[in-house]
Amino acid sequence: MDILRRNTDYALRAIVNLAAHYGNELVSTRTIADEEDISFQLACKLMQKLHKAGLVKSCMGPKGGFRLTREPAMINLLEVVETIQGPLKLNRCLLRRDACKRRKSCAVSRELAGLQEYMDNYLHNITLDQLLQGRGKERKLNAGSLNRRNK
Repeated sequence: MDILRRNTDYALRAIVNLAAHYGNELVSTRTIADEEDISFQLACKLMQKLHKAGLVKSCMGPKGGFRLTREPAMINLLEVVETIQGPLKLNRCLLRRDACKRRKSCAVSRELAGLQEYMDNYLHNITLDQLLQGRGKERKLNAGSLNRRNK
């Protein structure tokens, strides 16, 4: 069972791509799809969801495309995840207070609620800016290993 769905993974790649271009030019959906290995049709749907949530802005025209609505340091992972797949809950009993009649006396529910809070806080504290920094390190590491292999 995946906690993060495949579409969410693709959306995260797409929005990190936009974060890499923050403050520069607009990025077309075709470019995002090509660079992040996402089908064009799926990239279009994901960008629409991100736009509807106010995370990205679209500009029409031949030089149009998308850009982030806020600085990468002001957009967190939890926002993107919830935009694409809705609330990320460990168990049905955590969706609503009235989802389970045993909630008040259930030791498992209490422990899951603690884990849920930890997970929500963890995802909330990871920003696109942080993901971008990791992306740069990974690319440098990959380039370094390629250079060593080519020698």
